[in-house]
Amino acid sequence: MRKIQTQGVHHITIIGADRQTSIDFWEGVLGMPFIFDQPNLDNPNEGHLYFDPGDGRLITIFTNENRKRDASHVPEATGSLHHLALNVSQATFWQVTARLDARGVEHSGPVDRGFMDSIYFRDPLGLRLELASYRFEPPEGCRHADVMIEAHKFRVVRGDHHIDREHLADAIELLVRRRQSSLSEDRSPRQAY
Repeated sequence: MRKIQTQGVHHITIIGADRQTSIDFWEGVLGMPFIFDQPNLDNPNEGHLYFDPGDGRLITIFTNENRKRDASHVPEATGSLHHLALNVSQATFWQVTARLDARGVEHSGPVDRGFMDSIYFRDPLGLRLELASYRFEPPEGCRHADVMIEAHKFRVVRGDHHIDREHLADAIELLVRRRQSSLSEDRSPRQAY
């Protein structure tokens, strides 16, 4: 028996209401370019809209002009989607509350997650969304996941409750030391003052 190795999220498809509600929210609120529009090839009564969330991957929406907008919370039962998290920069993150407030959208306000900041709110159809912003940039040639696994190891060894900034800083230092060679034989910290 062998694994089926994934290489990232290809796309996420959401059942939407009418076409314009999807365009207004995904492009008009979240800034995702509307890049592709065709019929749902499995259901001729539906449209299939494609949006770029910022990384070239896709979020797609099945639309139907007979479905009306319903802001009731999407059920959060076993096996259901709890929330969809979207990445934003730190510069954007600190503007989110004012921009949601300007639209009258209820939200959590900034939530400290140790290694990232989060804001939660619901889309016009009741789906919980998270706008998440990492508090770090990975070293050149590394991914956020590389930093996270090393930070997790530091957290566990130290008996800390959750990953925080110190774990991230130590993980980044470790990854740089592993990936980048130096002419110095001793790369330990020094008192230079």
